[in-house]
Amino acid sequence: MGPSRQRRCSSSERPRRHALGPHLEAQDRHALADDRENPLLAVDVNFRGRKLTVYAKCEHANLTGSIKDRMELHIVKSAYAQGTLQPGQRIVEATTGNTGISFAALGSALGHPVTIFMPDWMSEERKNLVRSYGADLVLVSKTQGGFRDAIGMAEAFAQNENVFLPKQFSNHANIDAHQATTGPEISQQPALLDLSADAFVAGVGTGGTVMGVGRYLRSENANVRVYPAEPLESPTLSTGSRNGEHCIQGISDDFVPPILNLLELDPVTAISGADAIAMARRLARVGLAVGISSGCNLLAALRVKEELDRDATVATVFANDNKKYLSTDLVREEPARPEHLTRHVEVLGFSTVWRCSIESWS
Repeated sequence: MGPSRQRRCSSSERPRRHALGPHLEAQDRHALADDRENPLLAVDVNFRGRKLTVYAKCEHANLTGSIKDRMELHIVKSAYAQGTLQPGQRIVEATTGNTGISFAALGSALGHPVTIFMPDWMSEERKNLVRSYGADLVLVSKTQGGFRDAIGMAEAFAQNENVFLPKQFSNHANIDAHQATTGPEISQQPALLDLSADAFVAGVGTGGTVMGVGRYLRSENANVRVYPAEPLESPTLSTGSRNGEHCIQGISDDFVPPILNLLELDPVTAISGADAIAMARRLARVGLAVGISSGCNLLAALRVKEELDRDATVATVFANDNKKYLSTDLVREEPARPEHLTRHVEVLGFSTVWRCSIESWS
């Protein structure tokens, strides 16, 4: 570990306590905190012979280890305020994993029973985590219609029961969560290094992250570039419909999410699943144990940085850690392919930028 530079937090910056529990009073439910202030990682790499830095939000620092905690907490908080979610009411959602884990955890903490509809080909870790929080898990096979039918089953369940359906793919509170938290952090944390974001890149699952962060950054600087990323093998965003199979769990489902407005964004960048896995493995070798989509995001950010300018400040997110993928291809060694971008990437080290301090690791 190299030298660190730190400054003491002022009283206004010090952490606050926020209660969680099934017996919260109504006013306390409305005041649930949705500020996270996770660290920003400055990842130094040698890419095609040039030293570059990409900035990535460290989202596995959240409660259940993924960026989805931001969205689900904001949706629940908004639903309490609007009266659409009542104490003890069941929460039902269709998800490929991380959102379901987040709702299962928060539902348990706040006294809500939870039912999750999930494709049966997701990792065993995801399934078991949902169950471990006490949620009911309904698995949906490809022969039953895949993820689209999982959504349909959740909606049909909601029609027959008194439940709250978050509808993460069409709920604009999803975008609001990232416009209110992730975006400001990506703006404020680089400022500790006298930098400002020139571009933001993120793989698209629901679209909430890329839309919310993009809107916030462009409210400060209209020239910020905002790029969605997708798997090369399943270019759903580029073609407008499901097209091919891929192994980057959590992004590129069977459709273009309703809350995603591609007209607000820059061109889609595509990364192969095998390349994303190879990059995630390489990050783990320097202590950054991230999921497959994080490998995709780093490669997409490097491609954007190469296209813009080596001095451009490009930010992305490491959406979750690798612990949900230990039964997948992430832990199976495969030889690098000639077309992989990862072959040209050497990870040199990383620095951790908090709101109140900067620490270097290399």
